[in-house]
Amino acid sequence: MSTAYEDVPFSELLHHPAATARRLEAVRALRLRRRDAGDLALIRADQLEQDSAVVDFTARLLAGLLRSENTAALRAVLPDALPWSVFLPEPDVESMLDELATTARGAAALENLAPLATLLTQWRHTAEIHADPALYAAITREPEGDLGPVPSPEPSPEPEAAE
Repeated sequence: MSTAYEDVPFSELLHHPAATARRLEAVRALRLRRRDAGDLALIRADQLEQDSAVVDFTARLLAGLLRSENTAALRAVLPDALPWSVFLPEPDVESMLDELATTARGAAALENLAPLATLLTQWRHTAEIHADPALYAAITREPEGDLGPVPSPEPSPEPEAAE
């Protein structure tokens, strides 16, 4: 296999399904571009299973390393894996690593990486705020800035059944 994926118009799959599927012999996946919706991916089932096994292993390994007493190596390579993490204060790095361990274990168990992707995006945005002194000052300034924790919303009342 020469490349990771190839862009293909979705209509090509519709008009030439067998020929389009054969292209998976040369690439790991096909990115099916759609005009009116998000793109889709077409991947062989064995490739998906291999990718899932590697992701599961990686998430469990990360969670184990984060739980271990010796996280020095992990902390040393964190800026290589997440370059923006250098802008986080030390207490935030601790919080992020704790959340990563918990979320990575849960995401691997569910075979759903969306929570882990969301967590990384949230921490990246936190680092962006710390990296910009003017933004940080604006957000933390009282009373316009950070006003503390936001209470959980009250549950919505159950809609009444239509008759």
